[in-house]
Amino acid sequence: MNIESSLSIVASLLAIGGAVWGGYKLVKSKPLTTLMTELADKNTSVRRQQNILSLFNKRLFLFNQSISSDYIKNFHSNGRSKLTIFYDICNENNIEPTPEICKLLIGSDEKKFRNEWIANHLKKGNNSHSEPISTNPTPTSATKLEQGEQVVYLSELLASHYPETCKRLTDILNKHNIPFAFLEGTKDIWCRDYMPVQTPSGKLIQFKYEPSYLKEPQYAESRSDVRYVCEVNDIHPIFSDINLDGGNVVMHGNKAIITDRIFSENPNWEKDKLVDELSKILECEIIIIPAYKPDYDFTGHADGMMRFIDSNTVFVNDLDQDLKYMKEAIIKALDKANLKYINFPWFEHKIKGNNDHAIGIYINYLEVGNLIIIPIFGVDGNKDTEALAKLKEVFPNKIIETIDYNDVALQGGLLNCSTWIVRKFPLP
Repeated sequence: MNIESSLSIVASLLAIGGAVWGGYKLVKSKPLTTLMTELADKNTSVRRQQNILSLFNKRLFLFNQSISSDYIKNFHSNGRSKLTIFYDICNENNIEPTPEICKLLIGSDEKKFRNEWIANHLKKGNNSHSEPISTNPTPTSATKLEQGEQVVYLSELLASHYPETCKRLTDILNKHNIPFAFLEGTKDIWCRDYMPVQTPSGKLIQFKYEPSYLKEPQYAESRSDVRYVCEVNDIHPIFSDINLDGGNVVMHGNKAIITDRIFSENPNWEKDKLVDELSKILECEIIIIPAYKPDYDFTGHADGMMRFIDSNTVFVNDLDQDLKYMKEAIIKALDKANLKYINFPWFEHKIKGNNDHAIGIYINYLEVGNLIIIPIFGVDGNKDTEALAKLKEVFPNKIIETIDYNDVALQGGLLNCSTWIVRKFPLP
């Protein structure tokens, strides 16, 4: 056996071992009740306590609840019991201790505490205890909606769940006279996914919003009802029966990039007919690229993979760092579409117990008009400087701003995910 064959066998064994270990870690993920015990342990470091609270926040987000970033930053268990910590989390963050949340975090229903919590909030005149109270006023747009060529829409939950982060974003929009508004009736902040997709002619196409990753019963409360959202916000789109998230549509002019996750989300359609129908209703050439496997990217969205620079060129997450089979498949798809590509920096950031965060994915920036807002992460191993330099090199005439968006990134998305941009106002 020659040395090249030996190295090949070793590499294969290492790859198999890595896959097995990854699967083992996934299976062995600690339940939140176990993490609550760790949180109360006096030997748990402050940094680990903050990480645990961030993991709690990720799950609480599915119940339309959240722990404030200030609470997480200033938290210390101080030798308190699990129940005392749980009570404190609920009281200080206005989180109603429903039976589901009690069982999720401490393993049993705390009916007495729940009744006391409700009674206390009723005394304060707060009859709606399902929504967290924000002490910060909702930001207002300094530019009238009618005055902007493009309007940035945000879920009102961004303002209530992440007031500081929301203010950082809206302050930048106000600075550059970009009008913005908040959408009512949403169940999560990822409005890019469940709001309509606008065609080149200005039509709004509302796709069915039933992503496979939200079909389990426990996610029902976090899946927005698109017809209701459109109704309460006085939006009148054209409805389509195709199941498609807006985050999986990256458009520029008359071209739209969509990952092949579209096929598994619409099993009753023949692939060619589905692409033809999408091309017709979106008024675009449809470019299909491969999606990552669900255990690597559960959404399968294109907006975390590439963005248009112009009609002939795209940014892609640095393919030299990617898996070989994905690099080859992406390049093949781009070649077929006659698209050139430029590698864009990204990095892998490990957070124990949170494999779905978006820290390290710069390509999910917000682009509106002549403004680009890019996330800057500031964690170990970041490529903040490289990403900012690459944007300035490729877009020398655009205004580029940076933002700390880590609170949102920990939940699995970034700027493009949490914004919905509409050209021309009022809406048709």
